[in-house]
Amino acid sequence: MQRIAIIPARFASTRLPGKPLVDICGKPMLLRVYEQAKKSSMDRVIIATDDQRIVDAMTALGCEICMTSSTHQSGTDRLAEVAEQLSLADDDIVVNVQGDEPLIPPEVVDQVSDLLINNSQAVMSTLSTLIDETTMLSDPNVVKVISNSKGEAIYFSRSTIPFQRDPSDDKHYAYQRHIGIYGYRVAFLKRFSRWAPCELEMMESLEQLRVLWQGEIIQIAEAVVVPAEGVDTEKDLIKIRQLIESSIKRD
Repeated sequence: MQRIAIIPARFASTRLPGKPLVDICGKPMLLRVYEQAKKSSMDRVIIATDDQRIVDAMTALGCEICMTSSTHQSGTDRLAEVAEQLSLADDDIVVNVQGDEPLIPPEVVDQVSDLLINNSQAVMSTLSTLIDETTMLSDPNVVKVISNSKGEAIYFSRSTIPFQRDPSDDKHYAYQRHIGIYGYRVAFLKRFSRWAPCELEMMESLEQLRVLWQGEIIQIAEAVVVPAEGVDTEKDLIKIRQLIESSIKRD
């Protein structure tokens, strides 16, 4: 069994054009993501892209690249193509590392992989963290998740779940925010790519609901290290640059 981190990367971005190759303190953002993933225990780290500009830039920097189709609707579909191109074994584990998280902790890459190793019934794994700001509960951009006693996801939603029926109840529920890093068994990736989106998925715009709707198990745990926010906008980019500059000065 191999463990492979795959970083899907698209050049186009409506809010930050050319995002994967933007400079962050002397390095393309995608290279910083790649270097963080290489610090994990993964056997391989691969960038999956449909853009020749990314291929040229990252190959020159020594990264392993897999060129994929430009017609994929999601990063998961892109991962499935990589698994097929590389003839990965059904029991291999693939971790989807977001290409816009240059500070992704290597520990969480290992954690999602370990969740699958430790639960043979789960086909997919992901992470969460405690919500400590009440404003997040009503924010539809913050995806909430609930799980059962075995650490298996029950539901993901942009709404507040669970709903507190009695507002006078002073019991505090440990609301969980979903963190968008996923582990997959290769055999499951092949099945997933053949499924049409389900109604719940389309309503919430959350791809992982397709997995639950099909009756499959997603193993979930609180992240051992909470990742920094990713880069979606110019404001995010400025913040990440400041964080990395501060880290470089400390070193």
